[in-house]
Amino acid sequence: MASRVGTDAHGRELHERVVEINRVAKVVKGGRRFSFTALVVVGDEIEQVGVGYGKANEVPMAIQKAIEDAKKNLFTVPRHHTTITHQITGVYGAGRVLLKPASQGTGVIAGAGVRAVLELAGIKDVLAKSLGTSTPINLCRAAENGLRSLRRPEDVAALRGKSVHEILPQRAKKSETKPDTNAAPVVAAASEEVSA
Repeated sequence: MASRVGTDAHGRELHERVVEINRVAKVVKGGRRFSFTALVVVGDEIEQVGVGYGKANEVPMAIQKAIEDAKKNLFTVPRHHTTITHQITGVYGAGRVLLKPASQGTGVIAGAGVRAVLELAGIKDVLAKSLGTSTPINLCRAAENGLRSLRRPEDVAALRGKSVHEILPQRAKKSETKPDTNAAPVVAAASEEVSA
């Protein structure tokens, strides 16, 4: 579970979630020297999130270092209500994560590491799929890369010199999407004329 780790620059409460703790070894003349690495995600569960990585001889020190690293890498995630603004694929090393917007009530459908990043970013409805490696570090970094690459419709409209309504796709009207019920008799009548 996420625990409280302080506040950000806006005075919001930050939460941290430990994604992975790993024991690593360095081989020296006298044998192996063991240390621990920690992968931690920090976010305010509203719009800011950061991923950090720490390494130390003890687990608590590794987690603390990872939290400090994550706080240094906080960034703001563009959102549309409870989901992301558009579909994107984040890439980091061999890790590729596909993020798709979802309708309200869908929830966060993602694996453990990516789920931590998305939930602490304040995203409630999103579909995510890992397309590459299953290494937690690369997956978290790929999800972070994807979220950093998201753009708001207002920013795209300003770049193109258009209004937001011209940029966003137009929804089809309900009358246009219904099939024409009168089409079948007309076809039948046309086939009778051809046979006569």
